[in-house]
Amino acid sequence: MNQTDQPFDVVVIGAGQAGLASGWHLKRQGLSFLILDEQRQPGGNWRNYYDSLELFSPAAYSSLPGMPFPAAPGHYPTRDEVVRYLKEYAEFFQLPIRQGVQATRVDQVNEGFRITAATGQHFLTRALVVASGAFSRPYTPDIPGLESFNGTQLHSAEYRHSEPFRANRVVVVGAANSAVQIAYDLAKVASVTLATREAIRFAPQRILGADFHTWLKWTGLGKTRWLNDQSTPVLDDGTYRKALKAGYFNQAAMFTQVTPTGIIWSDGQHEAVDTLVFATGFRPNLPFLEGLPVLDEKGHVAQRNGRAMHIPGLYFVGLPKQRNFASATLRGVGPDAGHLLPHLLDHLRNPDAARPLLAQN
Repeated sequence: MNQTDQPFDVVVIGAGQAGLASGWHLKRQGLSFLILDEQRQPGGNWRNYYDSLELFSPAAYSSLPGMPFPAAPGHYPTRDEVVRYLKEYAEFFQLPIRQGVQATRVDQVNEGFRITAATGQHFLTRALVVASGAFSRPYTPDIPGLESFNGTQLHSAEYRHSEPFRANRVVVVGAANSAVQIAYDLAKVASVTLATREAIRFAPQRILGADFHTWLKWTGLGKTRWLNDQSTPVLDDGTYRKALKAGYFNQAAMFTQVTPTGIIWSDGQHEAVDTLVFATGFRPNLPFLEGLPVLDEKGHVAQRNGRAMHIPGLYFVGLPKQRNFASATLRGVGPDAGHLLPHLLDHLRNPDAARPLLAQN
């Protein structure tokens, strides 16, 4: 498509869970839309996660709109099951996805946007939904000496399975679900310590027979921003807590420095280390928006419940805590995309009335 072609009503950037949920809502409205995805295969970033990953929510709380997750309600889906579900979802609803198209730049033009892809293609759209994922831009903290480390260092996004680290001395950095799960997985073949800035907060996976996420629903906490979907208490059926107590893997206060051969712990002791694994979270994947005023003074996305504060017609789905605790999860992206739909439709019907969200208050 070139710049002279008729624009789409909506272009969605990203075909992971947030993009697919957005596509489901858009298709029901009969809009002309296109989903662009830099991945060459369906499944979003789920294909890139470690082999042993299991969801922290059961199948009953792991569905996109219009299609229940195909498993028993209490089953905790694996990575491969999620990938298969997302692929089948896109196929069943015949969503218009172009795989292998990476958006590199977005410009405002007339009453819409021009998207430039790495291929040199241009796509015009009257409204833009950014669903590029909250888990595709790994974050590694700035630690003195890290650049001098001669061992292996990787982010949890690069971790697949334990075998390459057999007989290694490994330090995993982080205190959330992924850090604990990876440390437990590595402990099968390696000597592992979990380095944390705070104590690990365990929460029972099930309380009085009901899953943690059921309690969030019953109490209403799932509709708040009080909890963080990237650093919730570690949900545990007792396995991880028992393993830590038994010394299957260890926990220590965060180290203060990295040396070429290891780390210096907070008590000043040096320890030789083969591998550092950083399970330290992600940042929103938005490099293609660098030319637009989308970040605030703290570097956070300037949005309110998914609507860009300064740019009419620009929307976000899948950001952590966008509307509530579940916003970056399988179960949360559908309601968030649905919440945006009336605003998006109003923008398409009344582009002349569009103005920055801040100006509406």
